[in-house]
Amino acid sequence: MSTPVLWPNRVPVIGIPISVTSNDALLELLDRRPNDEATVVGFCNVHSVMTARRQPEVAAALRAAQVTAPDGMPVAWGLRAAGHPDQPRVPGPTFMETALRHGVGAGWSHFFYGSTDETLAKLIEAAQRLAPGIRIAGSFAPPFRPISDEDLQSDTTLIRKSGADLVWVGLGMPKQELWMSRAAAHLPGTALLGVGAAFDFIAGTTPRAPGWMQSAGLEWLHRFGQQPGRLWRRYLVNNPAYLALLAWSILRRNGTRE
Repeated sequence: MSTPVLWPNRVPVIGIPISVTSNDALLELLDRRPNDEATVVGFCNVHSVMTARRQPEVAAALRAAQVTAPDGMPVAWGLRAAGHPDQPRVPGPTFMETALRHGVGAGWSHFFYGSTDETLAKLIEAAQRLAPGIRIAGSFAPPFRPISDEDLQSDTTLIRKSGADLVWVGLGMPKQELWMSRAAAHLPGTALLGVGAAFDFIAGTTPRAPGWMQSAGLEWLHRFGQQPGRLWRRYLVNNPAYLALLAWSILRRNGTRE
């Protein structure tokens, strides 16, 4: 009988539980994941947290996940302010690259679910260059419409028959979080990881922010500069609101200690 997995501690960041974890710790968890249930991993940035505050079904999906890693630097700041001063950022695209390489030695097979057929083809080529010897169980680009129960049944059957160990989900937030929450019951033993734009970054269809911008918590600014018409509300409304809520929560926490 396998030893039960101890999932990382979670701490509320403006009301949304975020896991205290790291790249290495998350890799170890995937190595020891249970074989009788799915392991759902979300990577949470400001957009994720603010969406969850507005949409109860998204908040429920994040709470049901085994891990909600701090993808965005401002979310990692929230954990640091809550008493975890060494908390690193755990960005989905970086973790995906690490896991693809690690998976060669671990014997993992990967399934890519989301995006478009063109991006998936480029992603598979990039993954093979990044991690020579990688095992790719399959890929599928679902239609750009709500995923019905029939779609869910068909798609999870395809994934289950592929024998994939890790399913990388690139549907975008919150669609991927809601899909993983629904799919988990159909995919015991697999790990479902919602990594959003990581498909485009690794495939090379969208350039990623320089390292210094990522470290400074400014990756959002780089993405906003690429797609201002689509992302202005996410960043120019969500980010200030998040920082105000975080500052208020820190003030309240400090006030209760006095």
